[in-house]
Amino acid sequence: MKAREIRELTLEELSVKSRELRGDLFNAFVKRSTGQLENTAKLEQLRRDIARVETLLTQMRGAKS
Repeated sequence: MKAREIRELTLEELSVKSRELRGDLFNAFVKRSTGQLENTAKLEQLRRDIARVETLLTQMRGAKS
Protein backbone atom coordinates (compact mmCIF):
# COMPACT_ATOMS: atom_id res chain seq x y z
CA MET A 1 0.00 0.00 0.00
CA LYS A 2 1.34 3.40 -0.93
CA ALA A 3 1.73 6.23 1.57
CA ARG A 4 -0.47 8.49 -0.56
CA GLU A 5 -3.32 5.98 -0.34
CA ILE A 6 -2.89 5.69 3.42
CA ARG A 7 -2.95 9.48 3.93
CA GLU A 8 -6.37 9.68 2.27
CA LEU A 9 -7.98 7.42 4.91
CA THR A 10 -9.90 8.72 7.90
CA LEU A 11 -8.96 7.97 11.51
CA GLU A 12 -11.54 5.16 11.76
CA GLU A 13 -10.43 3.64 8.46
CA LEU A 14 -6.80 3.75 9.61
CA SER A 15 -7.70 1.89 12.80
CA VAL A 16 -9.49 -0.81 10.81
CA LYS A 17 -6.59 -1.01 8.34
CA SER A 18 -4.12 -1.42 11.21
CA ARG A 19 -6.06 -4.35 12.66
CA GLU A 20 -6.40 -5.90 9.20
CA LEU A 21 -2.67 -5.59 8.48
CA ARG A 22 -1.75 -7.06 11.86
CA GLY A 23 -4.01 -10.02 11.15
CA ASP A 24 -2.40 -10.46 7.74
CA LEU A 25 1.05 -10.33 9.34
CA PHE A 26 0.09 -12.99 11.88
CA ASN A 27 -1.25 -15.23 9.11
CA ALA A 28 1.94 -14.72 7.10
CA PHE A 29 4.06 -15.71 10.12
CA VAL A 30 1.98 -18.87 10.56
CA LYS A 31 2.33 -19.71 6.88
CA ARG A 32 6.08 -19.13 7.04
CA SER A 33 6.47 -21.41 10.03
CA THR A 34 4.55 -24.19 8.28
CA GLY A 35 6.48 -23.69 5.05
CA GLN A 36 3.49 -22.50 3.03
CA LEU A 37 4.60 -18.87 2.51
CA GLU A 38 6.02 -18.52 -0.98
CA ASN A 39 6.76 -14.80 -0.96
CA THR A 40 8.85 -14.10 2.15
CA ALA A 41 9.21 -10.43 1.16
CA LYS A 42 5.54 -10.08 2.13
CA LEU A 43 6.52 -10.09 5.82
CA GLU A 44 8.73 -7.03 5.41
CA GLN A 45 6.13 -5.24 3.30
CA LEU A 46 3.41 -5.88 5.89
CA ARG A 47 5.62 -4.59 8.70
CA ARG A 48 6.34 -1.42 6.74
CA ASP A 49 2.67 -0.88 5.95
CA ILE A 50 1.80 -1.29 9.63
CA ALA A 51 4.46 1.27 10.53
CA ARG A 52 3.07 3.74 7.97
CA VAL A 53 -0.47 3.34 9.28
CA GLU A 54 0.57 3.60 12.93
CA THR A 55 2.64 6.72 12.21
CA LEU A 56 -0.32 8.43 10.60
CA LEU A 57 -2.62 7.33 13.42
CA THR A 58 -0.26 8.89 15.94
CA GLN A 59 -0.03 12.11 13.94
CA MET A 60 -3.80 12.37 13.50
CA ARG A 61 -4.51 11.66 17.16
CA GLY A 62 -1.94 14.29 18.16
CA ALA A 63 -3.54 16.85 15.85
CA LYS A 64 -6.97 16.19 17.39
CA SER A 65 -5.81 16.80 20.95
